[in-house]
Order: sequence, then C-alpha cells, then structure tokens
Amino acid sequence: MSTSPSPESPTLTPPPKGWRTAAVPAPAPVAPPAQAPPAGENLAALERYKRDLHNSLVNSLDANRLSALSADRQRAELSALIAKAIANDPPPVARADERLLRELLDEILGFGPLEILLRDPTITDILVNGAKEVYVERNGKLALSDVTFRDDQQVMQVLDRIVSKVGRRIDESSPMVDARLPDGSRVNAVIAPLSVKFPAISIRRFGGGAKHLDDLVGLHMLAPEMALFLKAAVKARLNIIVSGGTGSGKTTLLNALSRFIPETERIVTIEDAVELQLQQRHVVTLESRPQNVEGKGQVTIRDLVRNALRMRPDRIVVGECRGAEALDMLQAMNTGHDGSLTTLHANTPRDVLARLETMVMMAGFDLPVKAIRQQVASAVNIIVQTARLQGGARRVTSITELTGMEGETITLQDVFRYHQSGVNGAGKAFGTFEATGVRPHAAERIQTAGVVVPPDVFQQRTLAPDEAEKGMA
Repeated sequence: MSTSPSPESPTLTPPPKGWRTAAVPAPAPVAPPAQAPPAGENLAALERYKRDLHNSLVNSLDANRLSALSADRQRAELSALIAKAIANDPPPVARADERLLRELLDEILGFGPLEILLRDPTITDILVNGAKEVYVERNGKLALSDVTFRDDQQVMQVLDRIVSKVGRRIDESSPMVDARLPDGSRVNAVIAPLSVKFPAISIRRFGGGAKHLDDLVGLHMLAPEMALFLKAAVKARLNIIVSGGTGSGKTTLLNALSRFIPETERIVTIEDAVELQLQQRHVVTLESRPQNVEGKGQVTIRDLVRNALRMRPDRIVVGECRGAEALDMLQAMNTGHDGSLTTLHANTPRDVLARLETMVMMAGFDLPVKAIRQQVASAVNIIVQTARLQGGARRVTSITELTGMEGETITLQDVFRYHQSGVNGAGKAFGTFEATGVRPHAAERIQTAGVVVPPDVFQQRTLAPDEAEKGMA
C-alpha cells in the first residue's frame, strides 16, 4: 500500500519530530492475541505517544471528505496517514507499529476497544460493566476478557457513537437505549442515574450466527424431523410463535424459519431494534422510535403493527411481542395474514398463553377472558419452545400445536419434545429429541397447501440424540 495520499484522500500534516501536545484522551490499548502489552514505563510512554498521534489525526483530518468515502477506502486512506506519521516519528516502544495502527483505526473509524471483540466470531455476548470490566460469552460460558477502556468517559464516547449511528440518543434525560450495530447485533445500554456505579452496555451478537435451519440441526438445536415439520409449517402459512428465555436462540430460529417464506410474498417486519435478517427481496422493515428530547415523536410497536395492516402485507413478522401490540397481532393473524411469525419471552407453551392474555389486557379493552382465549386459539397454530440449558446448550424443547378450546381452556398437544438425560463431563446438558406419535391437526392443512411431509415423521420414537453426551455439542 502506498503511504502517499491520493488527490481524493484526506490530508494530514505529519507531526514534527519529537512533537508532543496536550490532547483529547485516546483509547486504552488492546493488545493483539500474539503480543503481550508493554508494561510499566513503556506502557505509559506508548500511551502518551498514541494520545498525541490520535489528537493530531483528529485535528488534521477533513471529516466531511473522509465520511464521503466508502468504508474500505476510509480504512485504506487512514492507514496510509497513520503509517506515514509513525514512520516520521517512531513510537517509544519497539515493534508497536502494528498495534498502534489497529488501535487508532478502531478508535477513529470503529467502536474503540470493542472492535477486537466484535471481530471474534466465537463471541455471542459482550457485557461492559464500566471501563475495567468487559465480559464475553463463548460457547455458553461467561468470562472476564482482557479488554479495558481508559475510563468511563471513553465508554460513553463509544456508546454515543453506537446510538448516533441509528438516530438515537442516551443522556441523563434518556438514560436507557436500545440500538444495533452495523452487523445487526443488538445493543442495550443503561447509564446514570439508573446505573449507579458505571455505564452498562450489553451486546447480543448476530453477525456471525447460524442463519440456516440446517445449521441449527447441525448444532443439535433440533432434530431433522422437527426442522422438516417447521419448514412445512412456514410454507403452509401456519402462524408460529417462537418462545423462550433470554439467550435461548429465539431470534436465530426465527431468522432461520423466515427463509422458507416464498419470494413472491410481501413481508413486513416490525422490531424495536432491527435484528431480523430476512433474505427475501420484498421485505419492508419497520423500527419503533423512542420519544425525542421534548417527549414527542414516539412510535411504538403497536403503532407499527396497526400501520402494517394498511401496507398490504402477505405476512407480518414481529421481532418480539411484549405489550399491547399482542392484540393487534392476534387480530392480524385472524384476518387473512396467515403465516405470521413472532417471538415471546416465556418458559413453557402454557406460559405463552398466559402471557398473551396479559398483553392483550394491556391494550386497554375490557375483554372477557374466554374471548381472549378464543382469539388466541383461532389465531396461533404452533408454539416452538426454546431453552438454554446448563452449560449453554440451546435446544428446541418442544413443538406444540394449539388444537382448540375445551370450555374456557385452550388445548395443547406436543408434536415433538426434548428430554434432558443429564449433564456430561464438560458440564453441558444432554438428552434426546422425541416424536410423541401425535399427528398434528395442521398436517391436513400442510398437505392441502401442497407441502409434502412423510407420515412417519410423526411416528412415536426417539429421534437423533443431541450429541452433547459425547462432548460434541
């Protein structure tokens, strides 16, 4: 790579030899995996050098011109400028050039110390508890990372950059925010006065996750027969709720199921912060909006569901149902928008029904419980229950069909379920998937839709084990 800027590139006057200035504090160093960070006086000297160089870059760059370039071009041009400045005034620590280049690029173009974690595809969660504690989750296990910020002010600077990219804000008057990263990862942050000790950031990764149902079968989240049935259910336009606890794989599974919606259909997705990654061409993505600093302009999920009904959707996909929008979602399912999908936080299929009742009541209508249950029973066809088991294993623990009403009770029947047998030597739960032998009522509807599901898929038997017993999952 040439170190001379092109005519279109931003310009920077290299710092004079030996120059030092008081500067805006720069990011804390993040050592590359193969190189231990310098210690003691060397580390302090490198920090001062980097602080000065960072300040020179920020003051000298033409921000408007840089922002007009593509991301790759920005990185290439800025890399050339940093390399030239380092060559003109070498750092006080030997072999630190590559480290400085990466950290300065991350700070100026990315999300500072978080970038090294965001590049790691094995990390599923990043949890920032102030400047000095950054936890990561890999393979279902949480551990303290080596990454730190300089101080809480730097945490706030990175947080401001994250939320500003999606048109949101976080400050004392609005101390909670939901946002997303460019790769689709979900971000939640809480600052003072709500978070008393430090700013807290929670990042749920989605960029490198499995996106195909076959991938989830390969990860033993569900058995092949279960995947076959769910694929058929989506194609036959059954209404499906994916239920489970936090981190149980609901959104990942919903993304995988959505791939079987035909390309010919118009899909409207509705979310608080966009996480769904639908692959079809005809997708309209709607995102809720919080109120502005004057307390106006809020657009809720319920507002979006209502508006979606006027957009001629073939299917409505709600990222998560959590409030009064449940009533509108049920009405949509009952009025010609078959094949709709959503997720919901609940621990069992029966809990899903109780939560739906509660959320419908939040809509402000004084409806009899029986009327609500009739709405649910006629709208929802399938509940897919997910769980995160001991050791971090994510499993589909049941696929349950709603079969109607008996008196005032909604009747359910399990088509498939998961039976946990124990915990292996690695501390991970293991078990087997089972077909209950029940042929679902929806099988006729699936067949009528022209989707073929072999009858023996529902035959009572033990399906493939999830392999955790062998230490494979």
